[in-house]
Amino acid sequence: FWHKLCLRCHQPDSTPSWRPSWWQKIFPFPLFPTYRQSAQQLCILLFFLLIWGIAYVEIGESVTPDGELFSMTILVIAAYLIGWLWLKVTTLPALIAMLLTGILFQNLHLVHMTDKYRKLNQDLRKVALVIILMRAGLGLDAKVLKKHYTAVLQLGLLPWIVECVAVCLSSHFFLSLPWIWGFLLGSMIASVSPAVVVPCLFRLRDSGYGVAKGIPTLLLAAAAIDDSISVAVFAIILNAMFSTGSVTYNIIVGPLSILAGIGIGSLWGAIASVIPEKGDTYVVPLRFLILFLGGLFSLFMSNLIGWSGAGPLAIVSSGFVAAFFWEKQGWVVNKNPVSNIFRILWIFFEPILFAFTGAQITISSLDPEVIKMGAICLVSCLILRMIATFFVSFGCGLNKREKLFIGVTWLAKATVQAALGPAALDLVRSGQTSGLSPIDEEKYAKTILAMSVLSVVLSAPLGAILIAITGPKLLSRETESKAPERNEGNVESARIAAITPL
Repeated sequence: FWHKLCLRCHQPDSTPSWRPSWWQKIFPFPLFPTYRQSAQQLCILLFFLLIWGIAYVEIGESVTPDGELFSMTILVIAAYLIGWLWLKVTTLPALIAMLLTGILFQNLHLVHMTDKYRKLNQDLRKVALVIILMRAGLGLDAKVLKKHYTAVLQLGLLPWIVECVAVCLSSHFFLSLPWIWGFLLGSMIASVSPAVVVPCLFRLRDSGYGVAKGIPTLLLAAAAIDDSISVAVFAIILNAMFSTGSVTYNIIVGPLSILAGIGIGSLWGAIASVIPEKGDTYVVPLRFLILFLGGLFSLFMSNLIGWSGAGPLAIVSSGFVAAFFWEKQGWVVNKNPVSNIFRILWIFFEPILFAFTGAQITISSLDPEVIKMGAICLVSCLILRMIATFFVSFGCGLNKREKLFIGVTWLAKATVQAALGPAALDLVRSGQTSGLSPIDEEKYAKTILAMSVLSVVLSAPLGAILIAITGPKLLSRETESKAPERNEGNVESARIAAITPL
């Protein structure tokens, strides 16, 4: 039993690696991880500790054991370690454990955040959102979109619209949210999570399931469209709610922000393909910085001028256009060095995002009726989305079993919900108003935050489990004897599918 459990936590490393001569004697495998795995984890922990040390030297008391920054640092480290252990033992996404760690720390009073550091919390979540959206843009392949644009739009937009409307209606009647707050909640909840979906699909793909029709590729592209629309619509609605401008101005700003975001992002992505020069010795870090800093600037500036929907679309567009031109220069889409840097950066910001989101939840302040009715709303809307996905995927070349599987994969929520869930509450606490009484606004904002956390806790493990169970039963498996017979399109689909998830 112990041997099997240790093997689950400490996977063997088949590639050659150096290790000290005494390592295996003191830390035998699989009771302990290999030296390479241990060194990697220690490296990440050292980075966190070094950041804390630098902050201590520069800031002082705030990062002492009784200070707020110290408790925030411990929360992030604990979330990372618990998430890693959760993933190894259960094989379910680590983000679930990170979110629960944040809730646990908050309700045990192990973390403290005053208004001074709530702003830091908000900015860190915005950085995480930039990483999420940039990876979505870098993962979009123009060839796949051109070849399967109808299927991508059908699977990326239509189920999203159905669930968004369903959440709006159900939250209005069951949770007593005003219509505009219901649409705000629906635009956030309707987003699926590639962080949960794609790793599960890769495990199926490695066993040959769904490869023949390029289902992983199709779902990745659709999920990127789904996430981009969700973030943009959420930002537009939130900006309209808390804007001091006229109704006419708010109506005009929505479409203009979409066009401006796509246009400016596309231009920035094109610039990133020619500056720096492709043969430059430092081309990788320079290209990363031009995209990352450009994404941060577009997100913060769009919020400053009140065009919140432009920033997220600019980030996705810049990543997509840059990847398109980089592929012509020899870099594979989403497997290039810049994508790898964003993947490494996400390792640090994933526990920050989910732990801080969980730390916004105080269980004693939650209304049990809201949790009960919210769970009913979420489950019913998830079922409706699954049914809608089955019926709107006509003409995609999929059989009934594959349509049903795609409906199951669209159940998982996580990344976007964690990034956007606290946004309304942040605005309310900063003194901005949507025209309602402060008490009502805080109540509605807390309801949206609770629903975002509830959606992750309920749907992320459910989606991962159902994908693992239904995949082998609903998808056709490609045997090795048929592999050489795959046409060029399927080979390309399988190649593109080998990417890193959000």
